[in-house]
Amino acid sequence: MEHRSLGGLSVSALGYGCMGLTSAYGQALPEAEAVALIRVAHDRGVTHFDTAEAYGPFTNEALLGRAIMPIKGQVTVATKFGFNIAPDGTRGPGTNSRPAQIRAVCEASLKRLGVEKIDLFYQHRVDPAVPIEEVAGTVRDLITEGKVGHFGLSEAAATTIARAHAVQPVAAVQSEFSLWTREPEAELFPTLERLGIGFVPFSPLGAGFLTGKVAADTTFAPGDFRAISPRFAPEAREANLALVAVIQGFATRLNATPAQVALAWCLAKRPWIVPIPGTKRLDRLTENLGAAALHLTPEIVAELDAASAEVEIQGLRLPAPVLAMSGL
Repeated sequence: MEHRSLGGLSVSALGYGCMGLTSAYGQALPEAEAVALIRVAHDRGVTHFDTAEAYGPFTNEALLGRAIMPIKGQVTVATKFGFNIAPDGTRGPGTNSRPAQIRAVCEASLKRLGVEKIDLFYQHRVDPAVPIEEVAGTVRDLITEGKVGHFGLSEAAATTIARAHAVQPVAAVQSEFSLWTREPEAELFPTLERLGIGFVPFSPLGAGFLTGKVAADTTFAPGDFRAISPRFAPEAREANLALVAVIQGFATRLNATPAQVALAWCLAKRPWIVPIPGTKRLDRLTENLGAAALHLTPEIVAELDAASAEVEIQGLRLPAPVLAMSGL
């Protein structure tokens, strides 16, 4: 698989989002199966793995740490700070990016991951109570100390990104981006291009919706966030299936699957984009990684842009209380 640069950090063009292995999508995958899946992903060319202290809390980082133990020197790991989580895993309200909290999260994450340096350390959500310059300065100090390699921001606005970058260069910004969530293209991309910052789309497959595997009558397991997501509500879902039909049409033309088209579209948008699809299934992993070999021409991308833009997406991308925490 080709490699791309996230602000100077070299990673595989497709990364792997680990969140769903332990949270957000129903029952966690048994640990042995999850470890095996991560190692198969690496065997097939994936070198970048994304996790966070908040996934669990803590269980996802610990799982990834066990999975990469024999391949630590061959992969890069991204994790995140910024929520109000106590050392015992108790969740407090809102966000917490005070310098002492950032440092405590860094030390705990290093231990759970079993690494000496966190390759990419994101602020998970912007903390309105802490100036972004103070956050960036704290991460800058951790980089100087050799505990962190690169600084990232998740769900941050362009102005916030620029302010942080002036204190400590931002290597990557992570936000939701896909054929049904295209706002970052207009809102963030000009700033990222100007500053030389990479972009890491989460949910590049629309939490599975864009794969064509979610039907109007699909039910979700307890603990699956899609059961409370506005875009997956019955009426919204039925309307949004029009977009899946568009993607399926292109997939048929290109002898690919809808998932591969959706991921290839992300990759074709900019050379500094690194999507991080996640999955619990080996067959889906194989399918997703096939997108790296599907090169869409500018003409096809333009056609797909135009056709998908004709579908008016129904429903917020996340439940309103969660969306309110976004810095966008």
